[in-house]
Amino acid sequence: MSDAFCSDCKRQTEVVFDHSAGDTVCSECGLVLESHSIDETSEWRVFANESGDNDPVRVGGPTNPLLADGGLSTVIAKPNGATGEFLSSSLGRWQNRGSNPDRGLILAFKTIATMSDRLGLVATIKDRANEIYKRVEDQKSSRGRNQDALLAACLYIACRQEDKPRTVKEICSVANGATKKEVGRAKEYIVKQLGLEKGTTVDMGTIHAADFMRRFCSNLGMNNQAVKAAQEAVQKSEEFDIRRSPISIAAAVIYIITQLSDDKKPLKDISVATGVAEGTIRNSYKDLYPHVSKIIPNWYAKEEDLKNLCSP
Repeated sequence: MSDAFCSDCKRQTEVVFDHSAGDTVCSECGLVLESHSIDETSEWRVFANESGDNDPVRVGGPTNPLLADGGLSTVIAKPNGATGEFLSSSLGRWQNRGSNPDRGLILAFKTIATMSDRLGLVATIKDRANEIYKRVEDQKSSRGRNQDALLAACLYIACRQEDKPRTVKEICSVANGATKKEVGRAKEYIVKQLGLEKGTTVDMGTIHAADFMRRFCSNLGMNNQAVKAAQEAVQKSEEFDIRRSPISIAAAVIYIITQLSDDKKPLKDISVATGVAEGTIRNSYKDLYPHVSKIIPNWYAKEEDLKNLCSP
């Protein structure tokens, strides 16, 4: 019950809402203060045919502007039980025979959503990947290409544009078997197509080693102090002309930080956590070694500790 002003009682009184009639009634005098009101909240009742499906939601999802029907089309469920099997299966066959121009898009969006969920990406990245795929698909030039690689490349570009980059190896881990080479080719194709559409080069954003640092450190189970030192070190490394990829620099910095701590990590574990080959980490370490005293924070390691680092 809640309070409302009753014109008959001339004061604030408790009211009762009659859900069956939609009336708001004064609990003191019985006066109907409001009649036939509409309840705009969700209807939490179970209407599922199968006993195992106990989802009480009877409202649909949001509209999708990337689909021709806004994503509001009706889908006939699979038959359940002998009595409705003939009718349901017949309707289902007619639905499958119907030409739905968005069928391919819907399947692609579902695949992108699955990849995003497996990588723990936010919804804005998934939506951006959907938008990129829709723009490429509208050009009708992607037939015959590896669909999984194309969708993975859309997700890779979306991560870059949303300043939440992922390595190609991370993207490939959820790309349903697509290789790094295939995803790389698909990425180049998409960038080219989007560039032709806009008439300008596509802004992919700039990758920094710091973008990967927290995630790589988390994969290795490093403590907060080591993570903070690694983040400061990798930011300092940008002041020097180290001609290595950001991912390789991040892996080499992590190697240095762990070698200066009590919890030393084997090079093999760092390679697995970062996706960078052991030989590449060694070579990046060689390039970073001359600048170690200026890169590593003073509060984390003293000068004598840096001298004890293994020379490359």
